[in-house]
Amino acid sequence: MDKVIDVDFHVTWQSPVFIRIGNGMRERIDGPDAAVAALLHRWPSSHQSEQAVAKRRCVDAVANHGSPKLAREAFVEAAVAAKVLA
Repeated sequence: MDKVIDVDFHVTWQSPVFIRIGNGMRERIDGPDAAVAALLHRWPSSHQSEQAVAKRRCVDAVANHGSPKLAREAFVEAAVAAKVLA
């Protein structure tokens, strides 16, 4: 039992979500981990209920406790509410 098995648990969505924050470039968000990074560090407003739901669902999906499909749906709803869906 001395061997370590390296497994990549990177969760991706079947189809990406494209966002544009501010005057920045259009960004491709491929999965819940990238979505969490955008929601935490670059999102235009932190006072949206949609943003909070999206963060929670994306974190759950990354931790394999939630559905990636529900996480994507919540992220799209948050992007629409924040007017960053590209």
